[in-house]
Amino acid sequence: QVQLVESGGGSVQAGGSLRLRCAASGKTYLRHCMGWFRQAPGKEREGVATIDTGGLSTYIADSVKGRLTVSQDNANNMYLQMNSLKPEDTAMYYCAAYQGSCPFWVVGITAGAFRYWGQGTQVTVSS
Repeated sequence: QVQLVESGGGSVQAGGSLRLRCAASGKTYLRHCMGWFRQAPGKEREGVATIDTGGLSTYIADSVKGRLTVSQDNANNMYLQMNSLKPEDTAMYYCAAYQGSCPFWVVGITAGAFRYWGQGTQVTVSS
């Protein structure tokens, strides 16, 4: 089991940047697929990025490719660097994980595969 805590959200103007952090604790010595999801009011939850803690392979959804990147450090933190932010990026951002490796997400990141979730951090982008 792992526990996840997000931080780094806030309010920025369009074109700005934010860096979200997901701090993981618990059985982090096991291989996990970790991901970032977002959900705007009235919209479905969208997976935007994953990283495999074992192989460090990453996946970025087409909708955010070129603007968002995912990374991790050696202290069990996962990051989501968000550049050139747009008002449509406004959402609650969640960190999630499940034990095992990340697959190649053929049709997009499947939220149902993720067992562990954080509480979320709000990102608001104003025009």
